[in-house]
Amino acid sequence: MSLAAHNKIDVTVLLAADVVAAIEILPRVRPPLARLFTGKKASSLLKVLPRLFALCAAAQQTALLSAVETARDEVITRTTKQHRIALIVIERIADLLRGLFVGHFTHYIGSAAATRSLMRGMSALLGSAQPAWDSAQCEATARIVAALNALGMPNEGDAERSDGPLALRIAALDEIDLKSIPAEHSFLSVADDLNVIKRLLVDGATFCCCPDLDGHVPETGPWARQMTRDRLSPSPSGAAERLRARVAEALRLCAWLKAGAQIDAAEHGIIERYKLGPGRAAAAVECARGRLYHAVELDPQGRISRFEFLAPTEWNFHPRGPLVRSLQGAVLTARRRRDAVDAVIASLDPCVGFTLNFREVGDA
Repeated sequence: MSLAAHNKIDVTVLLAADVVAAIEILPRVRPPLARLFTGKKASSLLKVLPRLFALCAAAQQTALLSAVETARDEVITRTTKQHRIALIVIERIADLLRGLFVGHFTHYIGSAAATRSLMRGMSALLGSAQPAWDSAQCEATARIVAALNALGMPNEGDAERSDGPLALRIAALDEIDLKSIPAEHSFLSVADDLNVIKRLLVDGATFCCCPDLDGHVPETGPWARQMTRDRLSPSPSGAAERLRARVAEALRLCAWLKAGAQIDAAEHGIIERYKLGPGRAAAAVECARGRLYHAVELDPQGRISRFEFLAPTEWNFHPRGPLVRSLQGAVLTARRRRDAVDAVIASLDPCVGFTLNFREVGDA
């Protein structure tokens, strides 16, 4: 999700004798969608969204469309819902995997052929997204799974191949892993939707820029989904664990597609709609980086009179959020500090670019 200039996150790590004393986060400038959308027909905005968001365009379109349809009391068919879920899943797979070969496997000799095959499979899958599941999509999904296996990424229940790029990358992440103070973890889920939406409509942009739930700032994204779904202990909780969660989720979503993309087997809460009153509604979509929210109010002519949105990045890069909790109190030696912090930031996968700076301060 990227827009104009200044659309980046600035992270400054304050160090006291190699210990992280504090983290300062200057958030991105959020796109002014409320101002841009007010007074517009919803139908005219759907084609605009892909130009406003370089990432998660299908999720953004689905969230807006679902909120508007619900505000209008429109009922969608089961086939339409299945198609939209499949589009979200395909986009999620692409976003999850893009980060793997851009940020993790580019330097591993011997992975080039598998990476090229993975990229071809992704391109074929993205290009074959049709209302009905067909053999071309099944073939593209099978190619992706085969390429992931060749990169040493196991199917569910299997062990990582010790000489594969995945195992080598995890070993590298473990080597630079931070010695952090154990932190409390909470995870955003479908159970939080109504509380989030209420705050969206009550507090508007103030909440969207710095969201919290009763003072807590939960994590959202692949690792949070895994912890919630499987009820796992969130320890350890470093960059390596988040990488494993990305891989496991991509393979699980591919398996769902290969099995025919059946709606009854779809992930719980992947697209949710909420009617909030006459002409008012909201939608939540589980996209690659976490849970995305859109809320709308329509005037009697069907134009948008109010629009609020909340993206996953605002949770994960909150001044008291998951990034800060992962870094606070960690020991960073000069030799590895940038690589270690870069790895944590990348594991939370911001939807925009970021800058990283270090500053020495007094004793922690």
